Amino acid sequence: MEGFDARKKRFMRILSILKRTYPHAKCSLDFGNDVQLLVAVILSAQCTDARVNKETPALFAKCKSAKDFAAMPQAQMEKYVRSCGFFRTKAKNIRETCRILDEQHGGKIPRTMEEMLRLPGVARKTASIVLGNAHGILEGIPVDTHAIRLSQRMGLTREKEQNKIEKDLQKIVPHEDWLNISNLFVFHGRALCTARKPKCKECPILSYCPYGKKAAKS
Repeated sequence: MEGFDARKKRFMRILSILKRTYPHAKCSLDFGNDVQLLVAVILSAQCTDARVNKETPALFAKCKSAKDFAAMPQAQMEKYVRSCGFFRTKAKNIRETCRILDEQHGGKIPRTMEEMLRLPGVARKTASIVLGNAHGILEGIPVDTHAIRLSQRMGLTREKEQNKIEKDLQKIVPHEDWLNISNLFVFHGRALCTARKPKCKECPILSYCPYGKKAAKS
């Protein structure tokens, strides 16, 4: 079984290749300010970024600040986010979260993971994305479906739970790349390492990926 040092060395080669392959990798959600980013990430739970980006322009044209989102009636908010799934819960969480931001944080995004996790609809993945993009604060690695799939295929973790996968990744990913690796996983997961029929033979990290080397032989 591969030891930790060997796994980290192999990952650093993977990271270098992914950075060269996707030099413009960034958050794929569209937003105009930090509060809109938070709203978009809440909506992206169990929904594609593409779908969220299709639905948020109309909502963001109406709501610019936390006060705007908090003031929008529940029924109206639901109409804007209906196609993003779990729309009633998401609408309620957005309104309540933005009320808290407005009343307790001056309409701004908090600067700690602890404060972020107190907001309705915000878990570690959401908090990590927003803290990283809004403040450049790296308190966690956002672990979404792409990160779960790719880290398992690349042999970076054997875990299946998000929090345990994040802990494994934190041991080998340089701290300054905690947000960037999530973006790189998303770009690579969409381009080549897809959930169905990954294009392993075209993959630039094939020689460093256990799953890819096995798949390429079949």
